[in-house]
Amino acid sequence: MLPLDIAIQKIQQLPPEQWQKVLEFIEFLEYQSMHQQKATKTVETSEISFAEAAKEFIGCLDSDLEDLSYNPKYLEELGQE
Repeated sequence: MLPLDIAIQKIQQLPPEQWQKVLEFIEFLEYQSMHQQKATKTVETSEISFAEAAKEFIGCLDSDLEDLSYNPKYLEELGQE
């Protein structure tokens, strides 16, 4: 008997109230599998900088603000509680 057949048989023996829990667990495993595949693909690709990854968003906001990272006035309290 195949593992899938055994699983189906065991699920059928459960009370119907627990079928939802089985479905949620299967969905969790599916999510976990997809997440692991994405992580593997990410590792396989070459590393790029944040600026390179976000280049399509650079300058997409219309604002009169200057780049705050170069203004010491805005960085004085950074990291302080």
